[in-house]
Amino acid sequence: MRLVLASASPRRLDLLKRIGVVPDAVIPAEIDEIPKKGDLPVHHAVRMAAEKAAAVHAREVDALILAADTVVAVGRRILPKTAHEGEARRALTLLSGRRHRVHSAVTLIDAKGVARHRLSTSIVTFKRLSDAELDAYIATGEWQGKAGGYAIQGHAEALVRALAGSHSGVVGLPLYETRALLRAAGYNLG
Repeated sequence: MRLVLASASPRRLDLLKRIGVVPDAVIPAEIDEIPKKGDLPVHHAVRMAAEKAAAVHAREVDALILAADTVVAVGRRILPKTAHEGEARRALTLLSGRRHRVHSAVTLIDAKGVARHRLSTSIVTFKRLSDAELDAYIATGEWQGKAGGYAIQGHAEALVRALAGSHSGVVGLPLYETRALLRAAGYNLG
């Protein structure tokens, strides 16, 4: 059974390898990921994962298509994938000393076109960041293109006071949910 990962994220590819899964192809979905007006964080994550999977399934109809989306949220507010230092600094300042949620949605479409969905929600609590800690993290450059301006699998892990939920989900692909979807679709996990 051919498996296609609908993602450009090297982190998702690395996470799949942790459960012994190597996709036959990696095809980024290239869809508009800008939240729609009124989108709530959970709805946005689920919709994005489903739209990514559907976009790639349209080109790869005989394969299993795996797609995911991760949203960092403070209340009803969706934090962006930070593109510049000012955005990262604002996001990290907002997260400093408080809890936030990370919603990771996964969609798997099988060769028959049947879509299955799973969602992992984790609560992450950052320590209160001093100006020096914020400056040091910004200097790492890890924030570039990351939802909420941080990568938990890097230097930011030392800034996380508590995590309730899925570490792999916060990285970008909840492995428990992903494995369950693959098994339900009959994918051989060894």
